[in-house]
Order: sequence, then structure tokens, then C-alpha cells
Amino acid sequence: MKTRITELLGIDYPIICGGMYQVGRAELAAAISEAGGLGIITSKTFGTPEGLRSEIHKVKALTDKPFGVNLNLFPSQTATPNEDFIDVLIEENVKIVETSGRSPKELMPQLKENGFIVLHKVPGVKYAITAEKLGVDAVIIVGNETGGHPGMSDVGTLVMLPRVVDSVSIPVIAGGGFSDGRGLVSALALGAEGIVMGTRFMATKEAPIHDNVKEWMVQADETNTIIVQRNIGSPSRVALNEVSKEVERLEREGASLEQLLPYITGKRSKNVYFEGDLDGGIWSCGQSVGLIKEILSIQELFLQMKEEANLSLQHIQNRLTPNTEVTK
Repeated sequence: MKTRITELLGIDYPIICGGMYQVGRAELAAAISEAGGLGIITSKTFGTPEGLRSEIHKVKALTDKPFGVNLNLFPSQTATPNEDFIDVLIEENVKIVETSGRSPKELMPQLKENGFIVLHKVPGVKYAITAEKLGVDAVIIVGNETGGHPGMSDVGTLVMLPRVVDSVSIPVIAGGGFSDGRGLVSALALGAEGIVMGTRFMATKEAPIHDNVKEWMVQADETNTIIVQRNIGSPSRVALNEVSKEVERLEREGASLEQLLPYITGKRSKNVYFEGDLDGGIWSCGQSVGLIKEILSIQELFLQMKEEANLSLQHIQNRLTPNTEVTK
């Protein structure tokens, strides 16, 4: 599969792993890159420049294929400045970044002067247009189905994707609801030049999370997620569990950010991911969880997606009427 995205990133398949806090680690990223996609590790997961450097070394020990690093731009008083992470990337010759959370405007001079390929994740058309003007190389557009932060619009990928494709000239990568080869074909048909997946990659053998989480995902359906944090202007689609239900209840009662913080802090997700306590905290999960039926290795998943994509194309071709004249 050749698209502007595969050419830009030097990968075989236009399939990218979205940045996932706590989950975006070396083993998963390297397996995705080895299979022909683009693996991504998340700088925020490791906290410090040296922590990120160590994880980059782990990825390089597992693959010589391209991989990227997510830079979360959401402001935090305690987080390491992204400029410090970028310095590490320059020193380690990692030149692909996914930016998310806020506008990358302040970082663009440093990134472009040092030859980075910048993929910026956005939740809407106006943000994609702005990102293109800032000089990013491609935009990732996420619809309302996405796990994590879908934005405030509540618009699904089916409408959001072609709107963005029609509004920018740079390559568009589609996110939100994708988990198989059928989704890949549909995204390409709507004008995307690649897809980003997160939830599907969590339910793989290489994902560094507890088997309890993976098994829950296999048993779950598309109704087992919920959007919380609307009241504080940071909506997030997460797995439906006792904690997210309590957050929803508190929001209905008008809870403040201070009242919600004990429930929504990212630190609690460690209880879920690494201890297998499904009600241990909030954790991101997209509606595509309803399409996950088995836990595969990354290599098996890519081969399955390739077969599904070919079957989808054949399915479409079989339904086209040959020799039909179009009336002008």
C-alpha cells in the first residue's frame, strides 16, 4: 500500500499507533514498526528526558524501522518541558513526532529547524486548517468514536474525515473507530492516506498491559465506553467501569475540577494497566472495542488487516455494475 503517508514516513502500511499514555512503550512500538506500520512511544509516560532516552534505546534494540514519539502539549505545571524531550530526540536521531493536546505553534520552529516530520492530532476542521498553516507535515483527525480526547463537537469520523480532507492539502490520517482492514479501506475511500489506531493495539500480545484488560476488551461491545470530563472542557472517551460511572454522576451534579481530580488523575490508570484492576481508575478506550474479538500478535493483526482489506475491495468490486453507461 503506497500513500503519501507511507512515502513520508518510510513505512510499508499506512497504519500508525496513536500515542497512548502508559501503553506507548518500546515493546509495542517496535512490534508495530517491524510489522510495517509506525510505532509510537509516549514521552509523558517516562516523565523525564533520560527516561525517554532509555526507552528510545529499547526500541532501537528491537527494530531498525522508523518509529515516532508523542509529545503531549497539554499544559502542566509539573511536566517536563517538551523542549527538553525534543533535545533528546535530536541527540538520538529520532525525527518523527506526533503532537497532541494543544497547538504545536510554539514548538514548530525548533522541530522544523531540526528536520522533524510532524504529525499533529486534531479533533476538528478548524484545527486542521490551523495546523497546516503552522507547517505540520500531516494531520491526524479523530472523530467522536476515538478513545481518549475526541474534542467537543460530537461529530463522528464518517463526516469529520471528508470535511478535513476537503479543507487541507497535506496528508490526512484518520482516527476514531478503526480496528481492521475494512476500516482501513473505508478511510482511504473517504480521502485519508492512513489510519491511526490505539484501542485495537491494546488488545495485542505485545501490548504492555495486564491480561485482565485485554480479556475485558474481547468481551466488551461498542456500548462499553463513556465520555466524561465534559464539564471541565476536556471530554475523554474511556472504558465504562465503576470509576467512570462515578465521574459521570458527579458531573451531572455539577462537580468542580477539584472534586473530579481524585478520580480522573492518570496515575490511577496504572492500577488498571499493570495490576489488572478493571475498576482501579479511568482508562482510555474507543468504541472500536466492539470490533475486537481476539488477542493477536501485531504481525498476525497486520496480516489479518491486509486480508480484510483485500476482501473489502473485492466486495466493492463485486457490487459494481459493469458496462453501465453514465448518462451525461
